[in-house]
Amino acid sequence: MALTIVIAAYVLSFFQRFAPAGIVPDLVAAFNTTASSLGALAATYFYVYTLMQVPTGILVDTFGPRRILLIGGIVGGAGSLMFGLAPGMALALVGRTLIGLGVSVTFIAMLKIIAVSFEERRFATLVGLSMLIGNLGSVLAGAPLSWLAQTTSWRGIFVGLAGVSLLLGIACWILVRDRPPVAGKPEPKRHFDRKLITTGLLSVLKNRDTWPTVFVNFGICGSFFAFAGLWATPFLTQAHGMTRTVAANHVSLYFAGFALGCMFIGTLSDRLGKRKPLLIISSHLYVLIWLALLSDVVLPLAGSYMLFTLMGVVTAGFTLTWACTKEVNAPLLSGMSTSVTNMAGFLAGAVLQPLAGWVMDNRWQGGLTGSGARLYTPEDYRAGLLLLAAVALFGAIASWWIRETGCRNVWKARSELVDL
Repeated sequence: MALTIVIAAYVLSFFQRFAPAGIVPDLVAAFNTTASSLGALAATYFYVYTLMQVPTGILVDTFGPRRILLIGGIVGGAGSLMFGLAPGMALALVGRTLIGLGVSVTFIAMLKIIAVSFEERRFATLVGLSMLIGNLGSVLAGAPLSWLAQTTSWRGIFVGLAGVSLLLGIACWILVRDRPPVAGKPEPKRHFDRKLITTGLLSVLKNRDTWPTVFVNFGICGSFFAFAGLWATPFLTQAHGMTRTVAANHVSLYFAGFALGCMFIGTLSDRLGKRKPLLIISSHLYVLIWLALLSDVVLPLAGSYMLFTLMGVVTAGFTLTWACTKEVNAPLLSGMSTSVTNMAGFLAGAVLQPLAGWVMDNRWQGGLTGSGARLYTPEDYRAGLLLLAAVALFGAIASWWIRETGCRNVWKARSELVDL
């Protein structure tokens, strides 16, 4: 039951992450913004999420996930309320910042709960299952959000989500336990040991096997966040002439494929007892699909839908990096190690969203839509997205340096960490 509540909070986290992609026209109309400014608004979430990953790993390892999830629900709810009521860009940015701050704790807390509560060989499977369910939030942030925003109001949606966030935080406080209870023993008290934390974090950062997982996450996850989280819908509408509904359907299929891929790839990896081959194959297929997207080839609608679904499936390969980094670091540092790797994808998303918009703004020739918003050409979009494809290629190349763990922890204690 506890993991179910945390996964529900993860659904909300995914929805908040990708929501701007489903309401791009509404945000442009509400705030009269440029591509780079819109990228900055969406990226604010990723900046604070990135900065919070390592602190979250430390806090979860030190104090446990229960109280961290409660605080996250309160802060995220406040941010959603502010974003929904924001009269201008300044308060909208503050709201998105608080949303990112609040939901930034959910994923690492979920990984910690899975790591301490279940068998090691089931880790990738359970993470994949959790992400399969969690990705319901990203699917809802596509076509359903776009339709609902046109039917009602995007502002009302985010005000309602503020209440949901608060309720989930309270539910986590009531139901979640930091580790499985041991008969006859009370739950241990948590304390902040600065020396132990510093030693543990340095151990993760000094471990050469940690860094390939960081680079893969940066390239694959980062380009995914930048594209699916913001630029996919306007690219399809303005560069390919699709309606908003059809473009949103593409994004929803991308997320649905990603959700299925998380479950399929994680389960397959655990059953094969291998991580690295699946990472290499999936990341290289992802790059090939990017080449197809940036070409002038026009696919029939069914083919385009299939391509986006397949892209989602192979994108999910990067989720194995969390298992890989956990298995090459000390077991008690699972929160820190996964947070360091996870931080890379969010850092890339934070940088790439506005950077792609900046490239497009610099190529803009002055075209405007009927409502006065900037109109970008297909070449403008391809120039911006070429940057994302290059970063994806970097991630695929890095996959060759991943250490194969055989789905078991291969970390060997060093003298300074014998007490961990």
